[in-house]
Amino acid sequence: MNIPGTPRFPGATDSAEAGTAPICSAKGCRTPAVWVLAWNNPKLHTPERRKTWLACDEHREHLSSFLGVRGFLKDVVSLEEWEEGHSADDGR
Repeated sequence: MNIPGTPRFPGATDSAEAGTAPICSAKGCRTPAVWVLAWNNPKLHTPERRKTWLACDEHREHLSSFLGVRGFLKDVVSLEEWEEGHSADDGR
């Protein structure tokens, strides 16, 4: 659920308000994110539920592998593509 004025991603700020881009989810990384890794834990989440991690180019493969070996990774898309798709879903 998206509530106006709240971040779409963990660790993200509202880009329009703060003037900053969402950052990579890798520990200690402060690089702007360019990828969205959509995942879920089938033991905890319904099949249609998607959690998200953000990744910079440098950490995309590492974070994808971490989720992939656990069977959690569902999709990897560019941040731009993800935001366009979800803006359409939100009716914006």
